[in-house]
Amino acid sequence: MIEKQLMESLSPTQLQVEDQSHLHAGHAGAQEGKGHFDVTIVADAFTGHSRIARHRMVFDALDELMQTDIHALSIHAYAPTERD
Repeated sequence: MIEKQLMESLSPTQLQVEDQSHLHAGHAGAQEGKGHFDVTIVADAFTGHSRIARHRMVFDALDELMQTDIHALSIHAYAPTERD
């Protein structure tokens, strides 16, 4: 669901979502059934935006999932010129 939302909202050229929930077993979010995820995303939409603005764009795209499925999210957001 995370990949789908990010693809629809930001049209990334590269996207990797890693579920790291197993590394956080016993944490409060895990006990509630929410997951820990690591996202690496490359999108034209990030060009000219600060790191904070990029993170806000990702959070905005995942807003509903942040309420229901995601406890923690590690974001690595790049413009295409910043990645190979």
